[in-house]
Amino acid sequence: RDGLAVSGEFIPYGRQIIEDDDVAAVVSVLRGDWLTTGPTVVAFEEEFAAFVEAPHAVAVSSGTAALHLSALAADLGPGDEVIVPALTFVASANAARYVGATVVFADVDPRTWLIDLDSVRELITDRTKAIVGVDYAGAPCDWPALRGIADAHELVLIEDAAHAPGATINSRPVGSIADFTCFSFHPVKHLTTAEGGMVTTTTVERAARLRSLRGHGIANDFRARESAGTWEYDQRELGYNYRLPDTACALGLSQLHKQPRWLARRREIARRYDQAFSGMPHIETQVVPEGRESAWHLYPVRITAPDAAEARARAFSHMREAGIGVNVHYRPVYLNSYYRDLGYPEGLCPEAEAIYSGLLSLPMWPGLTETQQDRVVSTLEAALRG
Repeated sequence: RDGLAVSGEFIPYGRQIIEDDDVAAVVSVLRGDWLTTGPTVVAFEEEFAAFVEAPHAVAVSSGTAALHLSALAADLGPGDEVIVPALTFVASANAARYVGATVVFADVDPRTWLIDLDSVRELITDRTKAIVGVDYAGAPCDWPALRGIADAHELVLIEDAAHAPGATINSRPVGSIADFTCFSFHPVKHLTTAEGGMVTTTTVERAARLRSLRGHGIANDFRARESAGTWEYDQRELGYNYRLPDTACALGLSQLHKQPRWLARRREIARRYDQAFSGMPHIETQVVPEGRESAWHLYPVRITAPDAAEARARAFSHMREAGIGVNVHYRPVYLNSYYRDLGYPEGLCPEAEAIYSGLLSLPMWPGLTETQQDRVVSTLEAALRG
């Protein structure tokens, strides 16, 4: 569906925007010599690294692949503990499980809905090997503080910035602070490659390891062998096929150039929502602390009525019936069946569970019109009033 249509049509909570120049960029690669592992991958990596002011960027097949490769490159494994916020998508925690590590869930701050620093400090043991911070909804975690905690305990710091390309803290972009920062290019994200992701990292050695791991653990890829005029390669460790093709990178590169305009629009939409909800009963919005600028992948609200879970369910149904594609991001990870079967109990992170009971994600994407946004606000107000 177009999503830019007049009031009365379905309004999704998020969607991609594909324009003629995006199509032309992909077609240009389709007509060229390289469909995968070619020069467009390198160009996308270099321009994305410049966008987030990171030393190195490595394109991969998904945001989940980015997290998995970061866990591998950080040498996480069985016996290690990895601290992850409870309020996130399951991939943030699953990456630790992929390498056999134990996930330790941290609670979140009741105002920012981001990982709680005191919870992190209390959870560190002699088996803790890494901290994963998640820029929930696009708002940056307190990365200087997390960096200090990680350095004090000699821990690896991994940032899940799937929601946050373009977000900043103290004017510094996310992607330039943690040891590994992971981005997603799923269609509802800030820019899309259909499916895809990126890892930014701080050293040339880590970048080389990530590139090897995304290509079966082989040190030199096909393009490098072609350039050197050799067929020889050496698999040095067990890797994966997590490559992102040139066709996808062409789309990503075209979309990357639009990010300043699209980020400005997301922030304008967020300001209008903030104003609309500032005096509305039983609605709380995410607090973005001073000095941080959110990229606003999502615009979540928290319904705070006494029967929050029931009120959220009623509002969800009412808005869906009215053609507004609200969603919920997220159930605390450990409440999913897989983690419950591993022994994680309900009540583990009280703040995350309390926030989740009333969470509702409203439409947020650059193509959302003011007319559509006003319809979202009035429909939610009516749902809560009812």
